[in-house]
Amino acid sequence: MTNFTFSSEPPTSTLDWLSTGLTSTFIKNGFNHTNQPDAHTNLVFHFIDQDNPKPYRRKAQATFVVAILESKGAPYDIFREVYPFLIRSLANHLVYVNHKNDQVDIHFLTPEQGCYSIQHNKGEDEHTFFMKVFQRLQPLSTSRLVIDNQFSEDLPAAKWEGDQVTVELSASGKKLDMMDLLPAPFPLDHYLSDRDMRHLNKLYGIGGLSYGNLSARSNADHFWMSASGIDKSNMNEVGRDILYIKGYNEESNQMEVSIPPNIKPKRASVDAIEHWMIYKEHPDVGAIVHIHAWMDGIKATEINYPCGTLELAETVAQLVRESENPNETIIGLKNHGLTITGPSLENIFERIEGKIQRQIPMN
Repeated sequence: MTNFTFSSEPPTSTLDWLSTGLTSTFIKNGFNHTNQPDAHTNLVFHFIDQDNPKPYRRKAQATFVVAILESKGAPYDIFREVYPFLIRSLANHLVYVNHKNDQVDIHFLTPEQGCYSIQHNKGEDEHTFFMKVFQRLQPLSTSRLVIDNQFSEDLPAAKWEGDQVTVELSASGKKLDMMDLLPAPFPLDHYLSDRDMRHLNKLYGIGGLSYGNLSARSNADHFWMSASGIDKSNMNEVGRDILYIKGYNEESNQMEVSIPPNIKPKRASVDAIEHWMIYKEHPDVGAIVHIHAWMDGIKATEINYPCGTLELAETVAQLVRESENPNETIIGLKNHGLTITGPSLENIFERIEGKIQRQIPMN
């Protein structure tokens, strides 16, 4: 059974109404409410104060934290003012509750900078409203992360300095930057204390937060991929900027990464599991690019699963499989961006040139 809890008592009447409705709805839908969270707690609702947004220090990677922030009157600038609260609270998701008069707006924010909203007016059916909130959060709270790495110092010496594929990856990263498709890495260290940075790194291996990634096949079984938390426009060093992905170890739930000896590696991109699934199933896919942008007329996922989850990888892989031409397809990730396959990086850039929308539609 999936366990959930609240980090504290709701501090206001509006949040008390919200927590009561959430508790009732989640219990009715098979969740178990507990007052004593531990390493086995699956979901934590964490109330935060805008003047002192203390983080929830989860005990296990599998605990999904939803931070809840309330404001009254005129809403904040969601991305500029509210997004940092998501980071400061060390949350997987943030629910921003803004209310005035008889209207309550619930905005959901994700680390990938996705944002979507649900509105409730006084007198409307509360059951329908809380079911909408549940349907947004339930799939995310039960998803499974695949972000751990198993590093082996067994990269062939001929690849220690890279090869033609890594040269192409580096050039493609610069091309993404020229196309204005690489949002600046979010400065985690500007918002988190040294202690919280250490906790985040210990739990998730995260030392930075950047957006987008790209990969290219090396051979039938392996591929090169941009590392996590780096500047994609300046990828040069093998083992740090660009990683050699060998596969996925299902038993340990880790991505297997081959590195040169005597190097402290960066973590593989959280989307490595998604790329691995696509390469494994489609031998003619030679490259994959993921960007936080959009295009018209594409198939898209129905649920905005978090990056790095098995569920997101499986959903994208299924849409690639069902597309007219899996080797050259573009899949939308709801409230998130695009995953694009092609026989080569050059092919991908030729197909998307002049068609990209920087603004991702949110719903």
